[in-house]
Amino acid sequence: MMALESGLQQSSAFHCQQFLRVPRTSWTQNCSFPGLSKGFLRKSSILSISMSPSFQFGIIRERKGILHVMSPDVASPGLAVELLDAWDDEYNGVIIDTQCLPSSPNAFASALGASLSNWKLKGKRGIWLKILSEQADFVPIAIQEGFEYHHAEPGYVMLTYWIPNEPCLLPSGPSHQIGIAGFVINDKKEVLVVKEKCPCSCSGVWKLPTGYINKYEDIFSGAVREVKEETGVDTVFLEMVAFRHAHRVAFEKSDLLFVCMLKPLSSEIVIDEQEIQDAKWMPIGELIGQPFYQDDHMSRKMIEICTSAYENCYHGFTAQQLISKLDGRLTQLYYKDNKPKI
Repeated sequence: MMALESGLQQSSAFHCQQFLRVPRTSWTQNCSFPGLSKGFLRKSSILSISMSPSFQFGIIRERKGILHVMSPDVASPGLAVELLDAWDDEYNGVIIDTQCLPSSPNAFASALGASLSNWKLKGKRGIWLKILSEQADFVPIAIQEGFEYHHAEPGYVMLTYWIPNEPCLLPSGPSHQIGIAGFVINDKKEVLVVKEKCPCSCSGVWKLPTGYINKYEDIFSGAVREVKEETGVDTVFLEMVAFRHAHRVAFEKSDLLFVCMLKPLSSEIVIDEQEIQDAKWMPIGELIGQPFYQDDHMSRKMIEICTSAYENCYHGFTAQQLISKLDGRLTQLYYKDNKPKI
């Protein structure tokens, strides 16, 4: 290697850079990283590269945590560019630390390009980059480098980069929305139903209270909450009787609707006037006798299954909290309990 470097120094086509060291900027200091998985190693170093627009990697040497790059096409002195702070994940990929990104787009562009080259040399695979709303100027820079959108939430967008020249093995972004329907029936065999304020196909139809569950909310808790919000009726979860799986619904996402049987703890109705036009207790026969349910076989079947469950002719899924060894957390397991109902 020494002989090769000596030869390159004497060649007219190559020359070693006299690198100008740039002081480490504040975005690599005083960063804390709570809640990281064990085994992740913090990685911070300086990559010295040529800033030529037509920069191509020649020979790369690593010495004392600094990567020195000699380029065959150099028109200006090289600059020392810091690598992005990141961790190795357990799949030989990289997770970039959002909190320690450079403060300016130019610094980010330089560090990102240098980091990608470094990760490629090290044989890394998937790269994860979370960009916060206040860092939005970095998004087009990352896209230009080859990153792709993965998913977005209020406050950030997640981008990914797949290095190997093979099909991407990174998991895709969220593909499903989860909704619930609450079947609440009293001792008079009356079902709690609502009319929604919406221009959809079920406008003007008496139907079960429905809605989407919130982030980090259990399915049965979402059912109890939605019924309370729309009708004011307090309930307790009994069982999950059925679920419907549909595709290409809102925003081209798939949709899971879980039908939950709930026991009423109160009867007085107080509607949410922003979403609900009206609500009442309705006999089952009158509910499924509406023209909508005569034409919609799936909705009719849901009501029939719920009725069978109420009459103890059908058993759905109950929920039980169990600890999972995967993450050590309490998790709801839904399963069919064949014990007789009380």
